[in-house]
Amino acid sequence: MTGIAGPASILAWLLGGIFYFFIGLTYVELSATYPEAGGPSRYALYTHGWFTNLINSFADLIWYLFIAPIESFAIVYGLTLFYPNLVTAKGFPTIVGAALAVVLLLIMIPFNYFGTRAFGKSTFYFGSVKLIFYLAMAFGLAAIFFHAANFAIYGGVAPFGFAGIFAATPFAMFAFGGIRVLPDYAEEAHNYRRLPLIIILVVVGQLLIYLLIDAVFVAGINWSKLGITPGNWAGVAGISGNPFITMSNSYNAPFLLVITLIIGIIGPFVVGYVYLGGGSRIIYAMSRTRIMPQITKVLHKRFVIPYWAIILIAAVGAFLAFLSAPLPNIYSLIEDAVVAGYIGFSVNPVALIVTRRQGQAKYKLPGGNIIAPIAFAGAALIIFWSGWITVYYAVLILTGAVIVFGLILPAARHTAQRDLKNVMNSVWYIFYIIFLLVMTYIGSDGALSILSFYVATLVTVVVSLVVFYPLGILSGLKNKLDLPEYRGDVQESATPGK
Repeated sequence: MTGIAGPASILAWLLGGIFYFFIGLTYVELSATYPEAGGPSRYALYTHGWFTNLINSFADLIWYLFIAPIESFAIVYGLTLFYPNLVTAKGFPTIVGAALAVVLLLIMIPFNYFGTRAFGKSTFYFGSVKLIFYLAMAFGLAAIFFHAANFAIYGGVAPFGFAGIFAATPFAMFAFGGIRVLPDYAEEAHNYRRLPLIIILVVVGQLLIYLLIDAVFVAGINWSKLGITPGNWAGVAGISGNPFITMSNSYNAPFLLVITLIIGIIGPFVVGYVYLGGGSRIIYAMSRTRIMPQITKVLHKRFVIPYWAIILIAAVGAFLAFLSAPLPNIYSLIEDAVVAGYIGFSVNPVALIVTRRQGQAKYKLPGGNIIAPIAFAGAALIIFWSGWITVYYAVLILTGAVIVFGLILPAARHTAQRDLKNVMNSVWYIFYIIFLLVMTYIGSDGALSILSFYVATLVTVVVSLVVFYPLGILSGLKNKLDLPEYRGDVQESATPGK
């Protein structure tokens, strides 16, 4: 983010926090109405039908599917200080690095296998340690080297202008994704009514920590010791491995190096296994909606977790991680494909208003009619600012999944009449995705570069709010979709047949 925006990366964090705050508020109301496992991947089912939900849930799943491999590689890159043979000269994983990432990913399975009680305890203790060490790292780095002039003397606070700030914001949105996991565990929470307060606290807490770490990072850049030309902000992005580990080592600060190494392992590992568990709930929700095989709905008799879903998402993640060594393009694809998760954000603000119109909302968020369009516009901008190639890859993968599971599968199992009954209610969503893809293509970062960055940004916001947001609401079902085949009944064993 600092390489893209310069010192203004701190403003990108702030902007990302604001966007995510409004997006998170939509989860507050919907999770209170539908406190289900993997709930965000079922809200659209009730408001727009099966096909819209299929697109949305796969957008969510693609995000989750790639997080665990990304975090596994983050640990690998943190270890390159001592084991440089883990990555190639171009920064891609070697066979050894990819194999280590696979092992790390598989170690994440037990943290999810022994039930939500064990998961909650491990996450609490690991998370507490992680938080303490993050704060220790921030203040430790500030104590060793803090050059506040970095914010002003090399091109000012925003050397790349607002375009740099906006382009860096999607990276912040990736880091704020923690709140997306909370509604996934709503059904297993002792008191899901606490979710609204928890979601708000998480967003605010994350934002404060990210702002602190970003500030000490920018002020902590010692250009000469890092081998970067003073003021070359783009060169900051080229710091090899984990930047905090590299800085601690370059500044000859052994105590800080130990702290950053611990963070470099614990931090990504916790995120990885949390998303692995959240992703299994997405698959579980999709099996309830008859998208995924019914075996992924089977619950462990003792630990009451969807263990086949956990095994499936871990196996696919491990396969992708290992492929990244012989096929380096897979590694780039893993990073780009998570943008699909941003596409999934867009449905929730619309679903919130439709749920209210259906008379189903069990809790109405104050100012919800204002919050929803702001969240929708924020989601649109995050997708657009992610850039052409990343959005292209995300849409390409999403399209393939929708064709296989949304068209071929219903035809093969003779359920098209049931599953595609409300396909017209998804037309707005399909064209909305196409619109965003086109905007990234003709914008300043796209292949054609017809529109300037700022003009394209304005067009994206206006068209999203004036055309697709109201169209999405008007496309909502008058009454909640409530077919027995799609109900979220908990089952201990798979039901044979369709």
